Amino acid sequence: MKKTLSMLIIASASFGFMATSHADNHQGKVTKADYDATKKRADADEKAAKAECDKMSGNAKDVCKAEAKAAHTRTVAESEAAYKGTDKALQSARKDIADADYKVAKEKCDDLSGNPKDVCEKEAKAKHEAAVADAKAARKVSEARKDAAEDKKDAMIKVEKEKCDALSGEAKSRCIGAANDKR
Repeated sequence: MKKTLSMLIIASASFGFMATSHADNHQGKVTKADYDATKKRADADEKAAKAECDKMSGNAKDVCKAEAKAAHTRTVAESEAAYKGTDKALQSARKDIADADYKVAKEKCDDLSGNPKDVCEKEAKAKHEAAVADAKAARKVSEARKDAAEDKKDAMIKVEKEKCDALSGEAKSRCIGAANDKR
């Protein structure tokens, strides 16, 4: 039962991500309608998953609900990041997902006691911190790549303009205009 529910949650989250990815690839950016539909679908999936969790008891129920919430968070965060299309939105989504996964991991640690529980909690915290750090790093890398691409483009435009110096009059003006149009 628990395995089936976990598979349902993962499938729901994957479906939401695939729908977001498909829309993103199809149109270049997710539309507001696509985002709203994905969010509504994620809400319904979470509600259904939590209803299944209510059939459980104890920590298994708590873990189940945390997994349902994490799947919802993942789907909505990924869709929102695709809709906004910014590095900041992607970093925020990755952080939200890391936070949700951390809550699931901590909930799973509640079944343990003593040193194994302490180790489990430390591992969960370390994975969370690593995921947050990776999100920050990914944003910085993306921004650096954009800056590098702009620098390369500027350098190539300077080369084109330098080639124009060999010309004169109207030909030189057209050449410089063409170089400027490459911006």
